[in-house]
Amino acid sequence: MKARKIPQRMCVGCQEMKNKKDLIRVVRTPDGEILIDETGKKAGRGAYVCRSEECFKKSVKAKRLEKALKNSVSEEVYEKILSGMNNE
Repeated sequence: MKARKIPQRMCVGCQEMKNKKDLIRVVRTPDGEILIDETGKKAGRGAYVCRSEECFKKSVKAKRLEKALKNSVSEEVYEKILSGMNNE
């Protein structure tokens, strides 16, 4: 039996390739709403961030999340991502 590939995605903070399940997906829906995607299957443009606060802060400072989503990100969304990291 052939071994299955593990999907890899790049973190917008540290720019490292990591397993998709180890990252948090932030998605911009076709309506323009920005959400955290727990399932990893919502429709829209996605960006991935590591679960470390340091990496998240890098992405905020350099506005990498906004560039990846091609849209401005509100402070509320940043707070939701940060609280999601603290819960896990």
